[in-house]
Amino acid sequence: MILKKLCYIICISSLISCHQSDIPPNILWITSEDNSPLLGAYGDTFATTPNLDDLAAKGFLYTHAYANAPVCAPARNTIITGVYANSGGNQNMRSWNNKSDKVELFPRILRENGYYATNNAKEDYNINTKQTQNVWDEVGKTAHYKNRPKGMPFFSIFNIQISHESSLHSSIPTEKLRHKPKNVTLPPYHPDTPELRHDWAQYYDKVEDMDRKVGELLDELQASGEAENTIIMYYGDHGGVLARSKRYVYETGTRVPFILYVPDKYKNLYPNTTVGSQVDRLISFVDLAPTLLSVLNIPIPDFMQGSAFLGKQKTKDLEYTYMFRDRMDERFDMSRAVRDKKFRYIRNYMPYRIYGQHIDYLWRAPSVGSWEQAYKNGKCNAIQSAFWEKKPVEELYNTENDPWEVNNLALNPKYSEVLDRMRQSNKQWMLDIKDTGFIPEGTLYRLTPNLSAYDYMRSGNTNIENIIDAANFATAASRNDIPKLIELLNSENESLRYWGATGLLILGNQASTALDALKLASKDRSGDVASVAIEALYSMGANKDAKKELIRVLQDPNIMVRTHALNVVDVVNEDSPEIQSIVLKILKSGKDNNSKERYDLRCANSLALKWDLHL
Repeated sequence: MILKKLCYIICISSLISCHQSDIPPNILWITSEDNSPLLGAYGDTFATTPNLDDLAAKGFLYTHAYANAPVCAPARNTIITGVYANSGGNQNMRSWNNKSDKVELFPRILRENGYYATNNAKEDYNINTKQTQNVWDEVGKTAHYKNRPKGMPFFSIFNIQISHESSLHSSIPTEKLRHKPKNVTLPPYHPDTPELRHDWAQYYDKVEDMDRKVGELLDELQASGEAENTIIMYYGDHGGVLARSKRYVYETGTRVPFILYVPDKYKNLYPNTTVGSQVDRLISFVDLAPTLLSVLNIPIPDFMQGSAFLGKQKTKDLEYTYMFRDRMDERFDMSRAVRDKKFRYIRNYMPYRIYGQHIDYLWRAPSVGSWEQAYKNGKCNAIQSAFWEKKPVEELYNTENDPWEVNNLALNPKYSEVLDRMRQSNKQWMLDIKDTGFIPEGTLYRLTPNLSAYDYMRSGNTNIENIIDAANFATAASRNDIPKLIELLNSENESLRYWGATGLLILGNQASTALDALKLASKDRSGDVASVAIEALYSMGANKDAKKELIRVLQDPNIMVRTHALNVVDVVNEDSPEIQSIVLKILKSGKDNNSKERYDLRCANSLALKWDLHL
């Protein structure tokens, strides 16, 4: 404690000068879960958010703020490291991979520079939890800046869970809702079902409740006497929450509200000259840690991949911001997205999967089931049906003219230059950060037993450009490219084999000349490669050969390989007695105490319900 106080005195003494604005500010972060900019300050006339509207009037409202991932854990990983989660191998929803020793968590940097750091109360960083111990001075429901040593500057996070997705898992009676379902304006991709109207209205109630909590936190800060010494940042932790928002790299999944309040004594940090104005700079979560350090005059470490948007280390405005989507709970998928101020580009690396894969947690909201049923009943138009169908390889949207992103311009020749520009930007970003998502998850686990994925990608053991090129080629391949895909399938590199198999799976029956090569690939020692080849065989009617290898891969010791194989079982509707027996065996194995995040169990349970199986 004595050493800590001495460090604090030295750090603060070095920062204080004769100018009042040089006194280090406190930093208060208020985050709300799972909400897009559904605020009055953002022009939403259905919203009831007086406290946040008032904060925006006294501060600055960012119009182009983004979560880099449309779901909490990878987004928080990006925030706390200043490194894109898909650069460190932490992009899959709850994976707990090791963090590189070269990457430091920013609260530790703040503490080393004399700040008292508290977190009330969520962590969830997608990192091996042994590596996130002792990050904060306090973490938990009682963590608070009021507990710091007298006079010590603070950095404090208060995380509001009121607006979380789970707020829709239990329906509030319609007569008790403050926002009325009949007054909801539905997005064009949602059919008009009672459940969708109800969940939208209920969610606006929850956003109003969240705003009330923000007001309480701001009142508490004012009562503490620290309001005019404290910079406030409010933001949503990603978009959401009804289906096609959270978990998807659209505006509705990644665009977040972001409001900055800077006390008058620190007006040298104003992003604009006029308080209450809007800021159109592109910012994203990877920028938060470097911005925080810049505001506090702490050098930004070289490992951080974001750009400061305030303070002495502020960079020029960015042309692009980047987003990623990988495995979401028990369902595999992979997309990358690029956003400039007008357009959004999305590259789908698993276009053979539908958007609306069944995710247990998502389906707990009544609205998504009602949408699915409306589709099955033929009551959805083309825009509403798209969610339940396979994805295009590329998507391009003009967000100014098409804010709900339903008019894909990727095949429109008038936008070919925009498409190519953003496609190239996407590739360069993935190369620059050494995107680990192009190595299948089960493979990545096996390759990094004692090494972080971040370090592995920088060790010279892999040529990421070759793998990305293979993925881009395979997902856009034509029938004429089958020889090249078979060549990839025969590569010594299992990631290249994976993408070769992927290209053949996408082509389906058009790739019948590759049948023998796929049969061989279904025996691959890599369960990820085998699973893709097996699915391709089923699509060609070679069920007997495929099932034999599917039985093998379903018993792989790697949990994520098993989960991948279970995804295949579901998609190809393989419900033979042998497969059902293995699924039941997996379910029985989940009775241990460490089964909470075993996604193979979630898949197995979903299949058991589908087949009406019982333990």
